[in-house]
Parts: sequence; C-alpha cells; structure tokens
Amino acid sequence: MISIDLNGKVAVVTGGGQGLGKATATMLHRAGAAVVINYLNDSSGTGKRVAEETAAELGERCLAIDADVRSRDNLQRMFTKMEAHFGRVDILVNNAAILRDRTMKNLSDADWDDVIETNLSAVFKVSQTAVQFMNDGGRIVNMASISGVIGFFGQANYASAKAGVIALTKVLSKELASRQINVNAVAPGVVLTEMGKSIPDQARHQMLAQIPLRRFGEPDEIATTILFLCSPLSSYITGQTLHVNGGWWA
Repeated sequence: MISIDLNGKVAVVTGGGQGLGKATATMLHRAGAAVVINYLNDSSGTGKRVAEETAAELGERCLAIDADVRSRDNLQRMFTKMEAHFGRVDILVNNAAILRDRTMKNLSDADWDDVIETNLSAVFKVSQTAVQFMNDGGRIVNMASISGVIGFFGQANYASAKAGVIALTKVLSKELASRQINVNAVAPGVVLTEMGKSIPDQARHQMLAQIPLRRFGEPDEIATTILFLCSPLSSYITGQTLHVNGGWWA
C-alpha cells in the first residue's frame, strides 16, 4: 500500500478557513502535517470566526494566524510566529483570493488593483517571505484557475491575475530549484464551494455543457491534488500547472 505521510511537516494555507482553503488545510492535517490557517481579520469578523472554527475542528497541530497577505509586515509576523510555535516551515499553499467581476467597460481601477494585489502580488510577497523560513526540500503550491487559461467573461482582473500566477510558478520553480524547493500550481475548474454554488442556474448549465465529465468539482478533489504536490510522490515535479477541471478546455 502506498500512503502519503506528512508527519513532522508544517504547512501554511493562506485563506485557509473556508472553501478550497479549508479543504486543503483539512487534507494536509489528515496526512499528519501541522497546519497554520491564515486569515484576514476584516471588520466583519467573519475571517477570524471561520478560521478559528476550522482550527478547532482540526484540533491538535493546528493554529489560526491572522495576516493580510498584501502586507510584508503582517507576513513577517505570521511566519515568525509560525516558526516559534512549530519550529519549521515545509509547505506553503497560496490560496487566498478575491473576486471583483465586472465587464471591462464597468471595471474600475480599484476593482482591477484589488484583485491583482490580492491574487497575484500577494502570491509573490507570501512566497518571498516564506522561503526565508522554509527548509530546503520544501513545497510551494499556488492556486491558479481555469479562468487564467481560457478567460471568463467579466473576469479581466481575475483571469489576468491567475495567468500571472502560472507564469510566476514557472519562474519560482527555477529560482528555488537549487534548494530542492518544488513550486507548482493547481488550476481548478468550477468547484462546488460557496462561490461555485452561487453561480446562476443559466450560467451553470452553460458551463456544465462544456465539461466532458458533466459535473463540477468537489473541494476534496482539488485538495487531494494539492496533497500529492506536497508529498514525496511529486519529488520530480516542479514548474508545472495541474489542471483539475473535468476535461474543460473550450
């Protein structure tokens, strides 16, 4: 029997309190890793609440830490606290992202800047900070998207950011290879998270017609792919983008 054992490894998942982030944090934890769930402590308090609920569900070897992934000071504080608590950093999953969907005609500078800053620039900042603390032989997995490959109507900002994540992944894989840190990306199709379930019925039917498997993905199906990329089974894979989309390429 081949199994994935991450005992002794320490992972951080940005935006890890809900959706794909929660599924990923849970999967890594089940494989034996200690997990830091990063969240944004926003004015509504929702980020803090869901992150702490997830950490409580997972129990031992799990810690929720607030940090704005756009802030270098916040990131330095988070990784310092993580290292002090767990003693090491082995795995980074760059999952935090936002949506500000508008057609180009209606897309404001703020809508563009917010998405690029959170979904692309922050991936660079988090990765750059993390490698100061990461052990050689570590793993970085960046969350891309099918939107960054084929482009979706009304997502000029989001698609551009996710396409940038794919390119950044290739560059980081080369620059970190000397330390045996593998850097890969996962590009999901539409997944049945809270966001996926909110898609209007007409749009859902149009999307399903383009997916050969005729269904949307489940969060655990993305999380298991990330788990594989964080494991020794993926030791000779770096600079790649794994497309987990049910065969959707239209």
